[in-house]
Amino acid sequence: MVPNPIAFSIGPLSIRWYGILMAVALLIGTKLALDEARRQGIDEDTFLNLILIGAPLGWLGARLYYVIFNWSYYSQHPIEIPMIWRGGLAIHGGLTAAILVGWWYAKRHNLDFWQIADITAPSLALGQAIGRWGNFFNQEAYGYPTSLPWAMYIAGQWRHPTFLYESIWDFLVFLVLLRLRRHPKIKPGDVFLSYLALYSVGRFIVEGFRTDSLMLGSLRAAQVASVGIIIAATYIIWQRHKSQV
Repeated sequence: MVPNPIAFSIGPLSIRWYGILMAVALLIGTKLALDEARRQGIDEDTFLNLILIGAPLGWLGARLYYVIFNWSYYSQHPIEIPMIWRGGLAIHGGLTAAILVGWWYAKRHNLDFWQIADITAPSLALGQAIGRWGNFFNQEAYGYPTSLPWAMYIAGQWRHPTFLYESIWDFLVFLVLLRLRRHPKIKPGDVFLSYLALYSVGRFIVEGFRTDSLMLGSLRAAQVASVGIIIAATYIIWQRHKSQV
């Protein structure tokens, strides 16, 4: 059975599952981050303002990244560029925007950027785990045809449910990060850097099964970005800990 991307309608207004799931992910992620910020003694209003600024700009970055890599289509259909409720968000664009906003906000308000990043990292992983189900309702971000027993019927064929693969991986990363931030030898920034590296490992693998990858020449853009992030995050963690070895 093909899922209906529209959850319900109010007159001419259609509410999509994609938007509902993104809102749920934001609300749960915000609650988790605010609880941790409060535990670490950070002013709740200051942190909430960061989320109110960072979330929409992160979505904007994710959309712009996706549009840029699909410019041949959107240049012919510019009216569709703001229609994010139909899908089309690229996490690497969102992460780039969120990091830049977080760095600017931390500097402006005399906050520790690494501390802020560590607080938000588990929420990011959990938010992605929830948000990926929006791809299921939109019937996008699916994989190649397969006869595996967990294949899902999408776009007329039984396929790898790559949205599900990534959702499960992201949830596991979320659990790892919750445990990691209580580790006695943790340094500021380790949780966020570990999130970047762990998410990128899963994304690199899952991307190989997808049929709708954004391309960078003959290479899958997400895999190229993932390799770069894994190397950079691992190197920074090693540099920051090597004095303790």
